[in-house]
Amino acid sequence: MKLPINLSDIKEAAKRLDGVIKKTPLIRSEKLDEVLGCEVYLKTENLQLTGSFKIRGAANRILSLSDSEKERGIIASSSGNHAQGVAYAAHLAEVKSVVVMPKNAPKTKVEGTAKFGSEVILHGYDSIERYKRLYELADQHGYTIVHSFNDPELIAGQGTVGYEIMEELAQADMVIVPLGGVGVLSGIAIAVKETNPNCQVIGVEPAAIPRFSASLAAGEPVEVEFKDTVADGLMLTKTGSNTWPIISKYVDKVVTVEDEFIVQAMKDILIYGKFLVEPSAAIGIAAILGEKIDVKGKKVVFVITGGNVDLEKYLDIIG
Repeated sequence: MKLPINLSDIKEAAKRLDGVIKKTPLIRSEKLDEVLGCEVYLKTENLQLTGSFKIRGAANRILSLSDSEKERGIIASSSGNHAQGVAYAAHLAEVKSVVVMPKNAPKTKVEGTAKFGSEVILHGYDSIERYKRLYELADQHGYTIVHSFNDPELIAGQGTVGYEIMEELAQADMVIVPLGGVGVLSGIAIAVKETNPNCQVIGVEPAAIPRFSASLAAGEPVEVEFKDTVADGLMLTKTGSNTWPIISKYVDKVVTVEDEFIVQAMKDILIYGKFLVEPSAAIGIAAILGEKIDVKGKKVVFVITGGNVDLEKYLDIIG
């Protein structure tokens, strides 16, 4: 099966994004070694310009728009981080942007999106409701849709995270990635596996919404029931058509983890790693705390996908 992107596309995205996004630090965290039992490296996308890796894919997609697409404007749906990435990239490209966000989106993410000039529309509480409204507006106004995970150029942009990891630590034994829309996991998997086939790539998703685990079990993309989870950035119920073949080929394992371990991981990252991160970003470390992955004695890179969380909500979560 021909894949929607390859390593060359990711390298091209890296060139396009040079000077637009940050090459975030890959930080060695000896204190977390003691907690997790492995050699810990944190790919700190929480230090990205918009506080999340999402700026990479959004910017690569928007900077690739045709002149007519730029003139009509763009639209996206997001619970927050993709929204901010789209808003920032559209601001740089001087393109009109509209973002459909859930009514319960964190205040910091809504404000972060609006400050870059995007029109924010609060609608519904899950991705199904948001995307229905998105398609209505796109048809009505002729906006180009900047998908949050299934667009090939967006996947290539997200893949630059993995490309940077391999530039710094090609000898890594394992890269563990939060699994939401799967765009970032797909891109990272290609970059890592095409550079070091012996490095394991593992995705972690909330136990409440195990759409990819269910898809792998079924042998095809399936949709699961929507349920609540503390990891608000990973609340998607369906696997994308472009990401499915990439994950099937390159990802070694997908595991699920319960909310209680995500909360503990947030605390451990704050105490031992000295980073305040959002629940979705902590899910990789949560999988180790929940004993879902054997990492003993290995060089492990945890992709810390974002740090955009309301302080009040953060304190409420960690108790």
